[in-house]
Amino acid sequence: MSRRVRLWASAGLVALGGCTSMSSEINYSTESQAQLAQVPHWQTSLKGQSITQLTDLMDSPQLHQWIQQALAQNPGLQNTLLTLRQAQLTAEQAGAAQYPEVSAGFSGKRSGGGQNSGDNNSGRHPHTEYTGSVSVSWTLDIWRQVADQVQAAEYEVTQQAALYRSARATLTGEVMSQWLGLIADSHALDIEHQRLATLEKTQSLVEGRYRQGLSGLESLESARSATSSSQARLVQYQNALEMRQRALNTLLGRFDATPFERPADYPEVALPHIPNTETTLRQRPDLQAAYQAILAADRRTAVAYKDLLPSFSLQAALQQVADSPREALLTDPVWSLLGQLTAPLFQGGRLRAQAEIQTLITAQRYQDYRETLLTAIEDVRNALAQEVALGQRQTHIRNALDRQKNSLALYENRYRNGVISLLDLLNVQQQTYDLQAQWDQLTHDRLSNRINLALALGIGVDP
Repeated sequence: MSRRVRLWASAGLVALGGCTSMSSEINYSTESQAQLAQVPHWQTSLKGQSITQLTDLMDSPQLHQWIQQALAQNPGLQNTLLTLRQAQLTAEQAGAAQYPEVSAGFSGKRSGGGQNSGDNNSGRHPHTEYTGSVSVSWTLDIWRQVADQVQAAEYEVTQQAALYRSARATLTGEVMSQWLGLIADSHALDIEHQRLATLEKTQSLVEGRYRQGLSGLESLESARSATSSSQARLVQYQNALEMRQRALNTLLGRFDATPFERPADYPEVALPHIPNTETTLRQRPDLQAAYQAILAADRRTAVAYKDLLPSFSLQAALQQVADSPREALLTDPVWSLLGQLTAPLFQGGRLRAQAEIQTLITAQRYQDYRETLLTAIEDVRNALAQEVALGQRQTHIRNALDRQKNSLALYENRYRNGVISLLDLLNVQQQTYDLQAQWDQLTHDRLSNRINLALALGIGVDP
């Protein structure tokens, strides 16, 4: 058998082996869709409103202005956008490999006679030669390897676009939650101010009774201790409010520390409509990005296996040497055409190892998708359960607070009549303010949970 025949036979075996390996791959994109179809329907009776984007949850022009500022200036979001633009340029680079490469050259060479008498060229005039050339090279995409690279790059662009949408939605949700947090911190501060005013009034009353010998030292110390504890909580709540303002400034990309205007009461936060399971999960951008990552890795795997196959390239060249620049501009060139077939016969297993590595990377992307899917399901179920539980807790705390206010009025009257001690009154007062704080915190948590529910349902922000 001739050497040429042996080479062709080896190339054929390599091609056959590569195709066999590719045909045995698991279709992870199909597997991921099968996983999605296995998710059961949401178990909920909640009825919400049709919401198309996160900003529809709350009607606040000031909040919407801050959201737009965050979307325009937040450095983390801008980094995500830059990553998307890099992916787009990478896709353009991959697409350029589908076309022939053309290059042109032009050079001049000057030579002259020698100056020594023994030189045969002595007395010869200087001479200049000009060379013009054009070459065209093209690697034929026989196995659609370049097409796979382009497809992978396009999938990665789609993936980064989904991640960018996810980042926009997450940032918007954080701004909205922090704004609700400002209102909650302000309410906590107001409740503690009311508590402190009551405690100071009680302390003043006890001090008067103590001077008159109508109250013991233990009552006076208890009143002073309660007042000091309330003052400490005031400092804590004030610091929490200032920290929340700084966090919101960071989200908005602002360097100043200007306090934010906030309403006295919580705004209405709509409960979003709960679509069916498949609609919910398919519109989540993080899950879309995970799926596109599988598709991109799958195409990269195909490219890696096709590196084992022969490749064929063509190269054409035009060249002309002349005595003047004009004549060197390919007026009567010499042309050449070269076709080349190459096949990887032996590289120590490097190419096959790379292909197998890429196969494992695709499997990893599939597991990433499964993890993202499970997290998405957990997010929705938790948010739905929280909406129900927080509503029930609010009802119970509201009933408890109404009864506690009635009880406080009775205890204050009994204390003035000397029927109960100051400690009894202080305990009832503390319970009343504690219930007020619990009610306000539950209100904040329920409204904030609706933002989390909208995010879990895949509701985003218009670009």
